[in-house]
Amino acid sequence: MAIPVESFFLRPEAEGTLQAQIQAMIAEGILSGRFRKGEKLPSSRRLAAHLGVSRITVTLAYTELQANDYLQSRDRSGYFVSDNAPEPPQFAPSAPRRDGVDWARALGRRYTGGTTPEKPQDWSRYRYPFIYGQTDPGLFDHANWRHCALRALGTKDFQALTADYYDQDDPKLIEFIARHTLPRRGILAEPGEILLTMGAQNALWLTAQVLLTQRRTAAIETPCYHALRDILGQARCHLAEVAVDGDGLPPKGLPDRADVIFCTPSHQAPTNATMPLGRRQALLARAREMDALIVEDDYEFEISFLRSPLPSLKSLDTDGRVIYVGSFSKSIFPGLRLGYLVGPEPFIREARALRASVLRHPPGHVQRTAAYFLSLGHYDSLIRKMGQVFAKRRRAMEDALAAQGLGVAGRGVFGGSSIWMRAPEGVDTEALDARLRPRGVLIEPGRPFFGAWGPQNYYRLAYSSIPSERIGDGIGLLAEELRKMT
Repeated sequence: MAIPVESFFLRPEAEGTLQAQIQAMIAEGILSGRFRKGEKLPSSRRLAAHLGVSRITVTLAYTELQANDYLQSRDRSGYFVSDNAPEPPQFAPSAPRRDGVDWARALGRRYTGGTTPEKPQDWSRYRYPFIYGQTDPGLFDHANWRHCALRALGTKDFQALTADYYDQDDPKLIEFIARHTLPRRGILAEPGEILLTMGAQNALWLTAQVLLTQRRTAAIETPCYHALRDILGQARCHLAEVAVDGDGLPPKGLPDRADVIFCTPSHQAPTNATMPLGRRQALLARAREMDALIVEDDYEFEISFLRSPLPSLKSLDTDGRVIYVGSFSKSIFPGLRLGYLVGPEPFIREARALRASVLRHPPGHVQRTAAYFLSLGHYDSLIRKMGQVFAKRRRAMEDALAAQGLGVAGRGVFGGSSIWMRAPEGVDTEALDARLRPRGVLIEPGRPFFGAWGPQNYYRLAYSSIPSERIGDGIGLLAEELRKMT
C-alpha cells in the first residue's frame, strides 16, 4: 500500500536542514507505527513538489534512510519501508493524557444506563445460539440480494443511488409498501402517510419525540421491548406500565389517563402473546374514551407459519388514532436497518421533518436494492423458506423442552422465531447465561424486558439461527445447568 503524500509536512518550528527534517519526519512515522513495513513512499519528485523543496534534497534524505535500514529501494519501483526497519516501541505512555473537562458537569443529558443489554457480536461461534434477531446465513438469499444490489448500482438508477432525497424516500419502495406490504395487514395508505426509517427502533424514537413531552404519559406493556423503555426514558415522559396476560395488553389495565399507548398486539414482545380480535376492538374503544393515540409495533407478522395472522390494529382503526410501525430488518437481515411508519399525514409530516434534521433519509442505494428485492418476488420466497424451516425448528424445540420438562411461559399463536421461558423461582437467568456460555450455549436473560427491577427467572430462546439437529443437545445442556442451579 502506498503512503499518501498528504501524510508528509514540514513543521515551521523544526530545526536543522531540510534534508534532516525530512529524514526525521519519515523516521518518526516509522517509529510511531504510522508507516508500516512494506508500504511504499511517494516518489522523490512528487514529495519534493508537495513539500516545496528540491528533488535532490528528498533523494539525499531517502538515501540516508536507506543506509540506516529504515528504507529499502526496489528496482524501478521506488522506496519502501524496510523489512528490517526498527519496530515501534511496545509500551504504554508514561503519563496518561490529561482530560481537562469535567464531563459530569458538561453533559447536558445522558443516554447510557438504560436496560437494553449488549448482544454478543460473536454469537455465530457458539454451537447452540438460542439468540434472537440474527440472520442464518444458510437461509439468506445471497445471490438475489447481490443481483438486486448490482442492479441498483447501474446507470439507470444513478439518480436513486446518488440523490439527496432530503426529507423524501425512494418512490419505488414507498409504492411497494403501499400496494403490497400494507394491504396484507388490511391497511390502505397513501404515499404521504408512509415514512421510511432506519429500522423499527428509529421509528419508535421518532414517534416518541413527536408525540411525547415531559407533561405527557405513555402507557407501555410490561414486560416489553427493552429498547422502547430506553427511548421513552430519553423522552422524559411519564410512564404507566401495564402487565400483560396470556392475551397481551388488557385494556382494563390502562390508567385513567394516557396520551400514547405502545403495544405489540400481533406478537407481544417478548411473551409472544397474541391479542384476540375482541380485545383489539376493546383497546380501540378504550383509547377513544381516553382520547389517546396507539403505536402498534407489528414486528414479525410475516413469520406466521402456523396460521394466518389476525388483522392489524391499524386496519380496525376508524378514527386515525393508530400509528403503525413495520420493519424489513427482522425478516431480511438486522443490519439492513430499514423500517417504516404509517400514520395520518399531520403526524408523518412532523416525523419527516425530524428525520430530515437528524439523518435526512436512509441511504438511497439501500432503499433501491430493497425495492428490487421486494418487487421481484425474492422477499416472498425468502419468507416462505424461513417459515418452512422455522416450523421444523419450532417442533424440534418444543419436543426438546417437553422432554426436559422446562417451563414455557409463551409460545406464540401464529409462529414467530422464539419461545418465552420461565425458570424455577430463585434462578437468576443472567447467572445461568454466564454458566452456559463456556459450554457453547447462548440464551437471552429476561430481566431487561421488565426494567431494572424485574423478575430474574425469565429468559428467551430463539430458533432463528440454530439448525434443527442441534436444538435437542443445546436444550439438554440448558436443562443440565438449570438442575445444578436448583
